[in-house]
Amino acid sequence: MKATGIVRRIDDLGRIVIPKEIRRTLRIREGDPLEIFTDKEGEVILKKYSPIGELSDFATQYAESLHKTSGHITCITDRDSIIAVSGASKKEFLEKQLSSEVEKTIEDKTTLLIKSPEEKAILILADENGERKYTSQVVSPIISEGDPIGSVILLSTDANTKMGEIEVKLAQSAASFLGKQMEQN
Repeated sequence: MKATGIVRRIDDLGRIVIPKEIRRTLRIREGDPLEIFTDKEGEVILKKYSPIGELSDFATQYAESLHKTSGHITCITDRDSIIAVSGASKKEFLEKQLSSEVEKTIEDKTTLLIKSPEEKAILILADENGERKYTSQVVSPIISEGDPIGSVILLSTDANTKMGEIEVKLAQSAASFLGKQMEQN
């Protein structure tokens, strides 16, 4: 555990303020749920809660199925990072932070289609040499009980592949299904 040098007092209602710098660094927004843990040494640990993270095994299987069906790299995310991937290196994608553009797409509850590398990039789209790796992509938000909780992302590395309405519908269908799964749990 890393010390920050910041000390806060608990108020008469048992509340404590998490400093703005820490909230910004950890991307904790107003209204974000936090899990509370304690350990044997008496430490209290706060962790960002990811509702879709509870379905990570299911999300991984679903990503594999989508990849086999579409032939595209498939990522499933919570609101902050990638929790499941199929069709690409897990090391390259898993637990990577989402860009602000992807986060905005999720928050806006809109589906985004990027057909060519000339359009605005929304993920880490450059390899070590600065070359764009993904020529097209679809991002569809996962919505559960009216709240955006993550997204389904389809990516292509083939310059000849242009994603369109079929990929959009596939990503939207997957996102809708995952949202319904969350509501049932």
